[in-house]
Amino acid sequence: MRPIVDVPLTVDRECAVPLAVQVAVQLREAMRAGGLRAGERLPSTRGLAALLGVSRTVVTDAYQQLYAEGWLDGRHGSGTYVADGTLPHENGQARAVGAPFGAPLGAPRRAHREAAPRGVVDLRPGRPWVSGYDETAWRRAWRSAGDLPLNAFPDPYGHPELRELLAEHLRRARAVPVGAGNVMVTRGTGNGLDLIAATLLRPGDRAGVEEPGWRAARRIFASRGAEVVPCPVDEQGVIVEALPDDLRVLYTTPAHQFPVGGRLPIPRRERLLAWARRTGAIVVEDDYDAEFRYDVAPLPALYGLDPGRVVLLGTLSKSLGPDVGLGWLVASADLLDAVAERRMYVADRTSGPVQRAVTTLLERGDLDRHLRRMRLEYARRRAAIVEALGPYVRGDTAGLHVMVTLPAGVVPGLVRRAGERGVLLDTTEAHHHGPPRVHGLVLGYGSASRADVRRGCAVIRELMPAEGA
Repeated sequence: MRPIVDVPLTVDRECAVPLAVQVAVQLREAMRAGGLRAGERLPSTRGLAALLGVSRTVVTDAYQQLYAEGWLDGRHGSGTYVADGTLPHENGQARAVGAPFGAPLGAPRRAHREAAPRGVVDLRPGRPWVSGYDETAWRRAWRSAGDLPLNAFPDPYGHPELRELLAEHLRRARAVPVGAGNVMVTRGTGNGLDLIAATLLRPGDRAGVEEPGWRAARRIFASRGAEVVPCPVDEQGVIVEALPDDLRVLYTTPAHQFPVGGRLPIPRRERLLAWARRTGAIVVEDDYDAEFRYDVAPLPALYGLDPGRVVLLGTLSKSLGPDVGLGWLVASADLLDAVAERRMYVADRTSGPVQRAVTTLLERGDLDRHLRRMRLEYARRRAAIVEALGPYVRGDTAGLHVMVTLPAGVVPGLVRRAGERGVLLDTTEAHHHGPPRVHGLVLGYGSASRADVRRGCAVIRELMPAEGA
């Protein structure tokens, strides 16, 4: 067994970039620059966490991101190693084959996922098709925003007119019986979840997140001092019988579980709400891509079944684009008042001009027309994936991603080889809190054209093991 390499790393708790991202950026930089070489063994997650004085989750998230990008290899029983697929750049630095565009060297504050360069097929989840909007409607919406006077005292609940329109949108699109008094306008899902966490959680409280699940939810809860509890899922969604009774908050994605893709059936929804009433927990329902359904009828939102125990989060990130920066938080009036008070305390607000522009899109029906166009377009891309990879596809009835099931040992090599051929992929392993339970690919078809989806799936199919191999 090789000795563990000593890696000089630091974390800056004053930096706005999450600690896990800081660790991943520095490790990636070391591998690019040759400070870490192929085959060298990294410290364990527990050992590196102790060295840096951070939680083990921080290091686990950093390692999982680098696994997904192809920088690292795990060897059963012996630890974590720099992947053998690292190759030298022309300038003498190193890169990982198929690794998607990490942050610039020495610039962790700028860390973010960049757009794929021309000719590269990006099938990673999380991005919508931002080129499909009606430019005339978009310009008209922003002209109306320009007519709005500046407000010296922004309403923490959001513009009343927009709250009314969002309530109507939820009643129409999601059959959620809600009034404007239960709606708060946020800057998106992450902002809404952080406001809930800041309002409800105290240091040491236990907050549940689906396992595997949305990594940002774990980070948000941890940043508020909560103990993050992984809550296992199956192909239908969160397993209610596995939930502990001492959770203060549970984050869940019942309309289209991320990343497995299940839709929580009604009997299990009822059991989940019974658990919440019995334990006193608040269920945070992330409705992040529920507008997009294929060949199935909509299931009722959890909020509509029990408004007293559920907080509903929504966003325009998937329907219009993340750059819009607008979402909503739906809760009981008492809880909404507490969130608004907390929001004023930390001077958090949603841009007034953005609210005005979205109000215009809703008033004129432009958003509904855009959603209808996008449903048709996304349905075609989803059909292309099912046609190419059908027997391996799970969770294809809704949303903008599917899961492709594969044996655990196949995934890292397939991701690296696909990267060599210009196809960027994400893995289920990257979305676990602890040791991976679910293995495969998470294919996003929001930002790739239909032709690129077909091309990417053809590459995946060629690289998959033969039947019975």
